[in-house]
Amino acid sequence: MIEVLSTFALNTVQDLGRFGSRHLGVSTSGVMDPLALTVGNILLGNPDDAAGIEIQTFPFELRFQADTAFAVTGSDCTATLDGRLLPPWWTTPAKAGQVLKLHPPLRGARSYLTLSGGVDVPIILGSRSTHLRSEFGGFLGRALSKGDVVGTAGEAGGPARPQPDEFGAEPADIALPPGAPGETEPSDDALPVRVLRAGEYELFPQEARQRFWRTAWKITHQSDRAGYRLGGEPLKLASRVEMRSYGIVAGVVQVPPSGEPIIQLSDANTAGGYPKIAGVIEADLWRLAQARIGSSIRFVDTSYDDAVAAMAPVNAYLAQVRRVVELYRRRPR
Repeated sequence: MIEVLSTFALNTVQDLGRFGSRHLGVSTSGVMDPLALTVGNILLGNPDDAAGIEIQTFPFELRFQADTAFAVTGSDCTATLDGRLLPPWWTTPAKAGQVLKLHPPLRGARSYLTLSGGVDVPIILGSRSTHLRSEFGGFLGRALSKGDVVGTAGEAGGPARPQPDEFGAEPADIALPPGAPGETEPSDDALPVRVLRAGEYELFPQEARQRFWRTAWKITHQSDRAGYRLGGEPLKLASRVEMRSYGIVAGVVQVPPSGEPIIQLSDANTAGGYPKIAGVIEADLWRLAQARIGSSIRFVDTSYDDAVAAMAPVNAYLAQVRRVVELYRRRPR
């Protein structure tokens, strides 16, 4: 059990998402960076989809009210336990009364706090995730506030878990550098994001298509968990197109009438009708989640086969983390 001592807006309880309800108009929600949450849960011996806390505004401070273990993954947020600096992507035991503080990150945008047993909030439509616009799920359907007391699933009757010594995993952004092997490095600091061409790609004039690839698109301040709004020279269709609404999943890149693309993300609506020019591949969604507002991204044209193959390093990384944790827990004591 933890008590929130200090927090800013938009820090919420999330798991890997709410699936199977899109036909009801219910968004998937879930963490923006599923890789970070999964690794945090692996380090603690939790199920991969156990709920944690997504922190995207800092500082975030809490007090442990019972002995437990925790992990901090995601952005390099300079975590301290009673003032002692912790390495990134690290798990450690905590005693009742100790205070954990997550400071503004040195790199990345979102940090994830996982707790032994997982965060205990009601399961709604198969998930513990918060959807802020709908005001349901998570902790009372809202962002966490000062004074909130949050329990863990283990405290609710699950099996007791041994408290680990301190150990950790290699951060994902180091283990999985951006881009594909052999890909030419961009001449600027824009993050390369691999995408597949989408259904309305050919409806854009050739000049607009070329500009889509060569532009370093800026993530504007109108961005949130629903989507990243990008700033740059607008993309215009050759003529107006009337479209029926279609299903939306995280990663779809739409072009509204303004001509500046929107990348749909975790809290996106379930359907929309703007022309879609591309879709971010699954292997790069976690990386996109760690891109800060004000930073720039560059789209990289990718084939279907390469998009499928791009998940192999991600899966290998997770498998390696699991092996390390298993070996660590089997070591002689």
